[in-house]
Amino acid sequence: MTSKVALVRSDRGVSKAYAQALKLIGGIDALNVRDRSVTIKVGIYDQRNLNYPTPPVVQTVADAFTRAHQVRLVESDNHHGSALERLQVWKTLFSERVMPFNLSTDPQIREGVVCGETIQFSHVLCKPNVLVSLHAARRGTMGSIFKNLLGCIPDTRKERFHEKLGVALIDIASAVDWIDLAVIDGTYVYGSEWKLGKPLQREQRNFLLVGRDPVAVETVGSLLVGETPLTIPSLAVAKQRGLGETDINNIEVVGESLEAFIP
Repeated sequence: MTSKVALVRSDRGVSKAYAQALKLIGGIDALNVRDRSVTIKVGIYDQRNLNYPTPPVVQTVADAFTRAHQVRLVESDNHHGSALERLQVWKTLFSERVMPFNLSTDPQIREGVVCGETIQFSHVLCKPNVLVSLHAARRGTMGSIFKNLLGCIPDTRKERFHEKLGVALIDIASAVDWIDLAVIDGTYVYGSEWKLGKPLQREQRNFLLVGRDPVAVETVGSLLVGETPLTIPSLAVAKQRGLGETDINNIEVVGESLEAFIP
């Protein structure tokens, strides 16, 4: 079965673009139901680097779940601050329905195994909750959708998984029952050279990538930032395990032409 990924322009309005993307992939009616809460794992390691999803995109993704009684924007504590401190970059979005949540302090946990180590994951990452991975487009071999999941590890010693990053990220995705919806915010494409406390170089590109198969979304995303998909460790492991689609010839890119956006 061919995986479908929507590629749309966002420079004419994020809400309109995202609605178009959802329509192109067949909608999210199966996810947008009253009896399932929504967990949006937003990627923000150090807010000073600026390489995190823009507020309009985060707001639009949250607002699309019109039937969910609760939408959580989630992160975990790390060496650059508590999750709730870092999530304040989206504080204008918070409401009685959309709220920040710290994955490091949840007393309700579910155990999973990552690289042979038992990890206590927050229950909000797991079914029956809907899990959305939302991150910014980034150059380099880290990727966006699956690298975002390293922030699901509740403690601050996440760097211990860097040597086996591809395995670790796919183990995390499997432990939390997989990603239901993947979104890459391509308002800007960020450079890969990271410096402590410094904004990353960025190029305005104004696109959104949306799909139900996170592997396919990551594959298309890697091509859009000029990377070869299987140099992304998580994609190589996903291919090895038969999880999702990494062959661009088997991915139906709908909306805009992929060739028009590839650098």
